[in-house]
Amino acid sequence: MRFRIDGVLQEIASPPARYANAVVSRLKIMADLKIDERRLPQDGAIRVKIADRQVDLRVSTLPTIHGEKVVMRIQEGVAVSLSLTSLGFGEKALKDFTAAISRPNGIVLVTGPTGSGKTNTLYAALSQLNTPKVNIVTAEDPVERDLSGVNQVHVKEDIGYTFSAALRAFLRQDPNIILVGEMRDKETAEIAIKSALTGHLVLSTVHTNNAAATPTRLVDMGVEPYLVASPLNLILAQRLVRRICSQCKEPVQATPEWLQRAGLSESDLGGATLYQGKGCGECNRTGYRGRIGLFEVMPIDPRIRQMIVSRVPDMDIEDYAVSQGMLTLRQDALQKMGQGVTTLDEVLRVTVE
Repeated sequence: MRFRIDGVLQEIASPPARYANAVVSRLKIMADLKIDERRLPQDGAIRVKIADRQVDLRVSTLPTIHGEKVVMRIQEGVAVSLSLTSLGFGEKALKDFTAAISRPNGIVLVTGPTGSGKTNTLYAALSQLNTPKVNIVTAEDPVERDLSGVNQVHVKEDIGYTFSAALRAFLRQDPNIILVGEMRDKETAEIAIKSALTGHLVLSTVHTNNAAATPTRLVDMGVEPYLVASPLNLILAQRLVRRICSQCKEPVQATPEWLQRAGLSESDLGGATLYQGKGCGECNRTGYRGRIGLFEVMPIDPRIRQMIVSRVPDMDIEDYAVSQGMLTLRQDALQKMGQGVTTLDEVLRVTVE
């Protein structure tokens, strides 16, 4: 049994194997799953009340050669209020992102792997945009958090209520802002693009490694490059790094070997003091407590639009965006390391050159 704490798995307890089937069966009953079905994956949910807080547990089972594996994902079951300023944006990145979501139409895409904080970023954007004057609708799989004043829809692929079907229905509801949980296929992407071209602001996610690779991913889905380029306002790539525990934070000397691993020199640090957590009871002896976002924010200007239409390689688009002031994920991580927020080990664990 392992807990994922601040994004890293840690073994907490290992009960005797003879209890495995009983524990799995109990969880499946609580999640309203079929306890006699052990050959196919299943998904369900458990709602529990802990210390006056309503908490949702998303439950997923997976048959393996040693028995069923169960993963439970913890989500708040109550309305939340998120702020963009609390996520870890740099000054320019926040300014660019805020400008993009403030436009009356177009598409803003957030990209990153599962568990990188994409949903929190989009919810924070919606919280900022949510006023009685705008009609906001979302299509999610699943709806992760309740947002007051927002019309949230849980898509159900098994009955044909897909993202694309939800989008078509949304357009008859006179929305100002549409959130699509994920652009998974050509049909969803094309409807989202047409929605943006006809006066709606569309927020969504795509799975790519960085901001510059996102247009290529949409083209690979089958969307024409000119349709990709035209409505795009901004692409944001993000990751999460662990924060150094404030209770046991201490300065550390960067060794040449350490810096070499990151491709840095003493001059690159600019005299900044590096820190690490030595481990204490507050952080479970890990030296880390909580996480903060890394952001690669790429506004789409006329030059980038032309590069997308011309199918210019991703690296060339990234080089141009960097020349215009964009920080890559690695650069943003190193900046936060220099500010004493995270460690070099975290920078190397989460980002690549």
